[in-house]
Amino acid sequence: MYQKDYILRMIEMIGELIAGLLGLIKKGEFQQAQQSIENAYYTFLQQDASLLQNIPADRLTDTLLQEHNYTHGHLEILSELFFAQAELFYAQGKVKESLPFYEKSLLLLSFTEKVSKSWSDEKQERLSYLRKQLGISEDPEPVELQ
Repeated sequence: MYQKDYILRMIEMIGELIAGLLGLIKKGEFQQAQQSIENAYYTFLQQDASLLQNIPADRLTDTLLQEHNYTHGHLEILSELFFAQAELFYAQGKVKESLPFYEKSLLLLSFTEKVSKSWSDEKQERLSYLRKQLGISEDPEPVELQ
């Protein structure tokens, strides 16, 4: 139970962080936003951003669950970090660079939403937004439940 409570608190904290990051991006404070994103990888996942960002999308959930022993909560946190990175690139006019991060965010959020037993309007809105940014109307592919 302690582990689950800890992960839930981390998810709440990452939500607040993402809101702050989006505010920085909106103000055009891109360097500060980038530094905050990189710090968040260490704070929440104890990993270097580039290590996680370089995992291919088609192996993302398997690699994180099996090789890194991440929980579904960790995947949700990483989805948020990928989303923030995508939004930062998009705001900087780096649309092409934003796409892999939107894709990975969508894959992780779709996976966690499917294994979750609860419904969240906020997550459904995020999924719709991610699909829109990627120009797709449905889930990119069926997600295997682990």
